Amino acid sequence: MNGLIGKKIGMTSVYNESGQYVACTVVEALPNVVTQVKNEETDGYYALQLGYEERKEKNVSNQMIGHFKKAGSAPLTKVSEFRNFEIEKGLGDSVSIEEVFAEGDVVNAVGTSKGKGFQGVVKRHGFRGVNDATHGQHNRMRAPGSIGAASYPAKVIKGMRMAGRTGGDRVKVRNLKVVKILSEKNLMLIKGAIPGHKGSYVIIEK
Repeated sequence: MNGLIGKKIGMTSVYNESGQYVACTVVEALPNVVTQVKNEETDGYYALQLGYEERKEKNVSNQMIGHFKKAGSAPLTKVSEFRNFEIEKGLGDSVSIEEVFAEGDVVNAVGTSKGKGFQGVVKRHGFRGVNDATHGQHNRMRAPGSIGAASYPAKVIKGMRMAGRTGGDRVKVRNLKVVKILSEKNLMLIKGAIPGHKGSYVIIEK
């Protein structure tokens, strides 16, 4: 599985070859550095670990500093592993956008969704609430209602849809189309939305 680590820049829109106006997410994908090569003999499978974007050495653990030095690389902010990478690369090599992706490719995007804090059931799960304010309803418009029987099972069933922390989850969006690649600027335009806020790291898989 080929792929790259990138950073979500924001959204824009372009005209495609059919003249349609298409909303796109802009992803900056600087050349990724190969920080580890796994193989069948030592690890039981083949994979490349890629790193993205340099960071200050003082913010990296000693173990990771040694890991990056093996690859002859500066400390990196984000690392991710790609199994069965189809492009032959060695330790310390870099992987660029045009080596992995082309315009028209169908890709998957993995990111961390925006955190929304502690939310009620209407926002978190799409509950309807009580739309009819008559018949003695008071302060019940966005309440969850009954959550089960009382004496049995006498507990809240695991997985019950209730209020709680929302967002901040790992989300994969499948079958997105690469609309345009700007190699000189290390940018790619992907049709549709990708999870995460501006400046968040995303993994683009092919």
